[in-house]
Amino acid sequence: MQKVNAAITAVGGYVPDYIMTNAELETIVDTTDEWITTRTGIKERRILKGEGKGTSDMAVEAIKDLLIKKNLDPLEIECIICATTTPDFTFPATANVISDKAGLKNAFGYDINAACSGFLFALTTATSFIESGRYKKIIVVGGDKMSSILNYDDRTTCIIFGDGCGAVLLEPNTDGYGIIDSVLKSDGAGRAFLHQKAGGSVKPATVETVMNKEHFVYQEGQTVFKFAVKNMAEVAAEIMQRNNLTSDDISWLVPHQANKRIISATSERMGLPEAKVMVNIEKYGNTTNGTLPLCLWEWESKLKKGDNIVLAAFGGGFTWGATYIKWAYDTK
Repeated sequence: MQKVNAAITAVGGYVPDYIMTNAELETIVDTTDEWITTRTGIKERRILKGEGKGTSDMAVEAIKDLLIKKNLDPLEIECIICATTTPDFTFPATANVISDKAGLKNAFGYDINAACSGFLFALTTATSFIESGRYKKIIVVGGDKMSSILNYDDRTTCIIFGDGCGAVLLEPNTDGYGIIDSVLKSDGAGRAFLHQKAGGSVKPATVETVMNKEHFVYQEGQTVFKFAVKNMAEVAAEIMQRNNLTSDDISWLVPHQANKRIISATSERMGLPEAKVMVNIEKYGNTTNGTLPLCLWEWESKLKKGDNIVLAAFGGGFTWGATYIKWAYDTK
């Protein structure tokens, strides 16, 4: 019996039109272009504007892009998993909202929240559905409207994040291509250093929590940076070791776009030159769950059938992981 892998067969993406530059941030908060660029590598980020617009609206555009590329009827999709930290609502799941807006009437769906690692966690979950033989067409969405939970008085966080969304289609493959292996990890003790203070069941929203600005991203930057540098690099090296891959075997590293220095540390640990590393943080910033699929979306035309690709991420919680993919198609 042939082994069934879950292969990515199409990629879609969407970023909002509005570009917030470092120069604009200089007029909002005490910072400079030089300070931001030196510490993060970010020059600009996209912001979703418009009343009533949420993560689902970006996801719908990414999915439309994907369906057009594959010439697929939305009714063919059987499942949608949405990785997001900024859901449209506490409930229902943003995946349900996306299904309705995108016309995925035959798909069941749900959300996964593992902060910036969520896309990898969702990808691994969807892979199991495909490998089991139960489903043939699954969309995994990763996206966030991070501007909705940013305090633009806090220069340590508001400079980092942007809005955007990417989506991939998973289908069965019996030729050895697709998602080969994943290493996923978490450490709940890290929640103290990167979280949103209020809005959950532990501390529901009140007038006081809103006035105290407790519904925004809170981060202890140095602690998060040190943990991310160490663990994202280590898990990427671990996935290589588990699959007997050398740096020469790797075609591309797709790293979470959190910080240019974290990306460099990961690629150096893997022994990869910059030419093999996907980096778009300078124009999108950290879109949280959107960074990995947006990289695949932008580099899709350069990917070749059989390319060995490693995805690596780190997020609040703490969560981190790496996934090894043997790319399944040449872009037409």
